[in-house]
Amino acid sequence: MRKRIFAANWKMHHDPMAATTFALRFQEISSPNPARDLWFYPPSVSLAATAEAFARRPDIAVGSQNVYWEAKGAFTGETSPLMVAGCGGKGALVGHSERRHVFGETDAETARKVKALIAQRLVPMLCVGEKLPEREAGHTSDVVRRQVRAVLTELTVTEASELLVAYEPVWAIGTGRNATPDQAQEIHAAIRAQLTSRLQGKAQGIRILYGGSVKPDNVASLMGQKDIDGALVGGASLTVESFAKLVKEGASACIRS
Repeated sequence: MRKRIFAANWKMHHDPMAATTFALRFQEISSPNPARDLWFYPPSVSLAATAEAFARRPDIAVGSQNVYWEAKGAFTGETSPLMVAGCGGKGALVGHSERRHVFGETDAETARKVKALIAQRLVPMLCVGEKLPEREAGHTSDVVRRQVRAVLTELTVTEASELLVAYEPVWAIGTGRNATPDQAQEIHAAIRAQLTSRLQGKAQGIRILYGGSVKPDNVASLMGQKDIDGALVGGASLTVESFAKLVKEGASACIRS
């Protein structure tokens, strides 16, 4: 059984002081659990503070919400994988829907970012997902396969085995709507099949998370699906009590047979 991951994407919330306060309080009420791993993705200005505050918790890793593929240079506003590592980060989100649809990030750019992270021995979490018109037109699988394929074709089997993947239907992010457990499982299974066609048995070790309005009251039903290995959480990760409850509920959920 793959170890579950619960990941907090704080987006543009929590400055360094707020991030530190959150981390200290979270550790008071949420103990390590060998059944799951935790990731926190703070804003870049809070990355170092968050990593330092969680430094004594081996079950917790901290990552960046975005990276640029160059190591250094005249790229105003960007953050390199080397800088992420220098702040104590262990990985980064790549291709989040807001990066794709607000800032225009392309499939080719996500592939370059993933390769740059792996080159620095950092863990990329590749985010994929469809917009509402694409789902309504029956194109969900095509969109997700295209986004995954753009990255897989640029990686060796060994490199691709380092991936984390998050399926986030764009229409469910921050809207209060979420895919049903069966809808999410269908796409997770399709992603697993695509990974298997490229990686063979190694695909069974890749963890695929679901994201999109995940909350303490729906996480257990999602975690009951055999190909859903965790959750990438936005709004429900912004308060200590909410995220701690979500982690507890999700980690204890049983997989439905």
